Amino acid sequence: MQEYEIKQLSGEVDSIIFRSEDTGFVVLKLACDGDLISVIGEMGNIEAGEELTCTGRYENNIKFGKQFRAELIERSLPTSASSIRRYLASGIIKGVNAVLAKRIVDEFGESSLEVIEKEPVKLTKVEGISAKKADSISAEFRKTYAVRSLMTMLNKFELPASVSIRAWKRWGESAEQLISSNPYVLCKEGIDVSFGKADSIASKLELPQDCDERVIAGMIWVLKENAASGHTTLPLDRLKEASRALLGVAGEVFDRCLEFELSEDELHMYIKNGRPFIMLHDYYKAEEYIARRLSVMSEISYDSQMDYSDVIDIAEEENGIEYEDIQRKAINLALSKGFLILTGGPGTGKTTTLNAILSLFEQQSMNVMLAAPTGRAAKRLSDLTGHEAKTIHRLLEVKAGDGERISFVHNENDQLGCDVLIVDEMSMVDSCLFEALLRAISVTCKLVLVGDSDQLPSVGAGNVLQDIIASGVMPVITLTEIFRQSQESAIVTNAHKIVRGEHPDVTERGRDFFFMQRLNYPDLQSLVVDLCRERLPNTYGYNVFENIQVLSPTRQGPSGTIELNRVLQEKLNPPDEKKSEIKTPLYIFRKGDKVMQTKNDYDILWKRIGDDEKVEEGAGIFNGDIGIITAANKLLNTLTIDFEGRVAIYSRDMLDKLELAYAVTVHKSQGSEFDAVILTVFGGFDKLYYRNLLYTAVTRAKKLLIIIGTQKLLFRMIDNDRRTLRYTCLKNMLLDLKGDEQLTI
Repeated sequence: MQEYEIKQLSGEVDSIIFRSEDTGFVVLKLACDGDLISVIGEMGNIEAGEELTCTGRYENNIKFGKQFRAELIERSLPTSASSIRRYLASGIIKGVNAVLAKRIVDEFGESSLEVIEKEPVKLTKVEGISAKKADSISAEFRKTYAVRSLMTMLNKFELPASVSIRAWKRWGESAEQLISSNPYVLCKEGIDVSFGKADSIASKLELPQDCDERVIAGMIWVLKENAASGHTTLPLDRLKEASRALLGVAGEVFDRCLEFELSEDELHMYIKNGRPFIMLHDYYKAEEYIARRLSVMSEISYDSQMDYSDVIDIAEEENGIEYEDIQRKAINLALSKGFLILTGGPGTGKTTTLNAILSLFEQQSMNVMLAAPTGRAAKRLSDLTGHEAKTIHRLLEVKAGDGERISFVHNENDQLGCDVLIVDEMSMVDSCLFEALLRAISVTCKLVLVGDSDQLPSVGAGNVLQDIIASGVMPVITLTEIFRQSQESAIVTNAHKIVRGEHPDVTERGRDFFFMQRLNYPDLQSLVVDLCRERLPNTYGYNVFENIQVLSPTRQGPSGTIELNRVLQEKLNPPDEKKSEIKTPLYIFRKGDKVMQTKNDYDILWKRIGDDEKVEEGAGIFNGDIGIITAANKLLNTLTIDFEGRVAIYSRDMLDKLELAYAVTVHKSQGSEFDAVILTVFGGFDKLYYRNLLYTAVTRAKKLLIIIGTQKLLFRMIDNDRRTLRYTCLKNMLLDLKGDEQLTI
């Protein structure tokens, strides 16, 4: 029998070895032609005694030997009396144990399941079954049969058991009927089937191409796909053009469906500069709330005329610091206005200013909380201020839910007990997260937002920091002067040159900024490996798991993250009989690998053991979190990953949210700093080579930056001042609420 040859096995389930209730992953023994064969795969609520036909392939597992991986299954209820008895004795039906199973089969034989389903009153003939219990057993069986029927239906469309489980949890016994009538419900959040797959199912079910369900699902899919690229809205004409291209329907059909969705408040229209824009409900609600809330905060009558210069003088004397005039202005505004955006590049004194603001708030006996979008950014903020900082998600406390959308413990009904909230790396905060943060603080809470407006916008949809600054309706202080000690760093001085559009001297060999020209891909890859494996560890004591991060503007191509990760994994964590691994279509995940979460998942459970051995439990691993694989279990198809102290277990269906992280894109590195950064600037899509992406990459390096590539492309990147275009409505919503009144600082 050839390895990986597609085969079919038919037989009776002898026993269940392992089952994951969340993912439907099962390990079982299948009685097939006189042999017991180990079968693994997503098979859901399979029980002993069932008849299965499995389509898949054989695999050799180093630890467990030959196993059959079932990609598709066809299941049927047991038909023989002996298999029915084993099936009922498995506990599949609540209230039926092994003793009752024997009695039922002894009474009804091969008709037992038909009696349970259709004539439960007959069950009262069996000792120990009352009329009430008979009805309960029948109801439980029909419920179980509905789950089985749903899984069988979706399995025919090549959807994994995990989709069936999510659909069942969402819609219960009505799931199969709902999906049959409208397969596009599978695209909803929490189920997460692609529009293309749902469209394929709808085609097989012979739904009309111009049916309202398809057109509505298509336009929502277009909006969601654009939200994944950062847009909270799309111009109506762009949405219509893209939707019609996807769906192949007439304009009047699109117009009719859009009008219906607008009337149901599923979509919203906002007129911006005379042009209609369409927004998904969540993004409209988020940006509209942010605008109203900031408008209210700006109108609250703080004593904005109060001058805190004397207090700042005392702070200077106590701390032995002389603040620049612009820093004094920022401190004064934060204390008096109750709202401040503090922005500026590296080395301009943001941290010094922030520490002064923090100290003076605390001297007024105010309760100050600090937050940042990512774990690395929060840790950095803690290190810089000496005060505890939490991720925004941890501060708000993610509430366990059904996975459809995130919710937090702290909101308008249970607000944070802080007088002042300081948020760092604000350029990374997207619209929905900022909305949640504002809901969790009182309108009298002072708010200080710190960030670098020249960096890339958030990974999530929105452009919050830029939109608030551009509106001109809230107090903003921009620090531009580089302090003397920072001028000694070529990373800092060259970052400022880049943001001004100036070319750095790449021939100069400084202490922390190096450019290494390579003119072909093999030489570039070889140098990246050599730096990670030999040069930087030997010279600085750095290693790729703790101190070194390889960055690239792109995922694709020989200098992109996918190929660099393959090469680096091969050299830094090669295959080893002692290291277990799990294969996916894109990656091999091996014990010891460095990995990154690529999508927010609020339901992943984790544990952290503190220095005092106290165990902290929580939920949520977020986009950009980096961890190390500490174990790979091939039997259970699970990975154990340590995300800087938070240890989580990933099942196989969660692995599509992971990628290797020896190399990551610049976008994914936002909010993080690394002792040493190796940046490749060589080939790929031209649209990814622009100034503020390079600036963001450069400012990720704390102590050492090495750029590898061609000088021509590096300079072209600096010359390209194309800003990432994002369609949002927040700026205009703020202006609409404030009218022509703009704030003058």
